Amino acid sequence: MGGASRNERKRRQEAAAASRKPSVDRVPGAGRKDNRVTVGIIVAVVIVAVFATTYIVLNRPWGSSSQAAATYPVSVDGAVVMAGQPTASVTIDVYEDFLCPYCERFETRNADDLTAALNAGKAKVNYHALNILDARTTPPGYSTLAANAALCAVPAGIWPAYHKRLFADQPAEGSAGMTAAQLSAIGTELGAGPAFTQCVEGNGNAGAISAATDAASANPALQTDGQFGTPTIAVGGRKIDVSDSGWLQTALAGS
Repeated sequence: MGGASRNERKRRQEAAAASRKPSVDRVPGAGRKDNRVTVGIIVAVVIVAVFATTYIVLNRPWGSSSQAAATYPVSVDGAVVMAGQPTASVTIDVYEDFLCPYCERFETRNADDLTAALNAGKAKVNYHALNILDARTTPPGYSTLAANAALCAVPAGIWPAYHKRLFADQPAEGSAGMTAAQLSAIGTELGAGPAFTQCVEGNGNAGAISAATDAASANPALQTDGQFGTPTIAVGGRKIDVSDSGWLQTALAGS
């Protein structure tokens, strides 16, 4: 075999061997390694974002709610606080007791939406503060005392904030409740003058509150299976199901 033939065969063998050698771009597992690095970076970013969001939520001041301040007018007629524009097309009646834990839950869940509807003139709300749980404190009578204080808050110009505080500071059933002095102190904190304290300590609305409680309890339209309780909500005079989270939107849509 000639030298040229041997050289040609050697050249072909070297070329074949070179074609079988893996290139740098095609190292086995290199693609999977790159993918693992990419996925790891994405996971790390997501974890950092979650922790950042959690920190912001947990450290947000409770008083920094975006809820608009109450700008609707408020007046009082006997034992009823009338909130909102008298010309509003939707009338809502709220029957509540300031010792009632279910009333507190209703207030917590619906206060923002009711405030927005009142501010916009879409609804007017008649708040009936009752004393059906008067016997549930020691000594008895906190429901009346708190309802009287809420009525006193109207001429004092602090009713929306005071109404909210009565539920935020709600005592437990079976407790002593708050005293007239404590109820007065809340009003003073909110900007009420001396006349508010005199009104609270005088408890002059007690008779009207008891009469309103008796009238509501005897109204068949406000009863369920012959029983009346708080909270009871009526729209246009008809009792509604407060467990329906969309009750207010339904009421406003039908106006």
